Amino acid sequence: MTMQSLMARSPVIPVVRIETASRAPALARALLAGGVSVIEVTLRTAAALEAVAAIARDVPDMAVGAGTVTAPDQVQQAQDAGARFLVSPGYADAVNAAAERAALPLLPGVATATELMRAQADGFKQLKFFPAVPSGGIAALEAFAGPFPALRFCPTGGVHSGNYLDFLQLANVPCVGGSWLTPVETIESGDWAHIEALAAHAVTARRRETAAGRPLTADEGWQSWAGEEDPGSADEALR
Repeated sequence: MTMQSLMARSPVIPVVRIETASRAPALARALLAGGVSVIEVTLRTAAALEAVAAIARDVPDMAVGAGTVTAPDQVQQAQDAGARFLVSPGYADAVNAAAERAALPLLPGVATATELMRAQADGFKQLKFFPAVPSGGIAALEAFAGPFPALRFCPTGGVHSGNYLDFLQLANVPCVGGSWLTPVETIESGDWAHIEALAAHAVTARRRETAAGRPLTADEGWQSWAGEEDPGSADEALR
């Protein structure tokens, strides 16, 4: 499995904060049912590694990765838990080297042209653009396309249901990362049908836009599920 193939699995990579590891397999199954087959579990809670292990063990069709990897020792911990890829918020030689030794695909974070040059020199072609919106958003990614035509990005941070399709219109953006598919309160309440619906909407909206050959309008982009309003938020916390 390569980072290129992982980024092609879904237009949205859910960035997940899990407080209760026992809920992780049901969460993964709900996302799969909605058409999303990749998940990033952030290493921000005590339950994160156990959650990665539970998904890897019980839901083998889900490509589970560990996110917020900021230190080399986390690479080994993630691999031991069964993570199939790694995501880092920044660009660190020590983390890069540890991922290479572990033979795990790594999506390192970048935000500036200097970091892109370092990453490209080190052989990376797929990168996390983070934090995407505060770092210039779509305009920055359009500017990067000129000097870095071979690089592909997964913008994360400020990406939500109201703007993710705009990012996906860019030729250098095969997917985005965001937390709106997996709200913490929805995970804790066990509302798996709602998460399945959120995942299905993200996937089908992208397919409809691709088929239409143009950006969807606001009305076309959002379809109400069970009478609810758009669950995404323009004020979503950065992930």
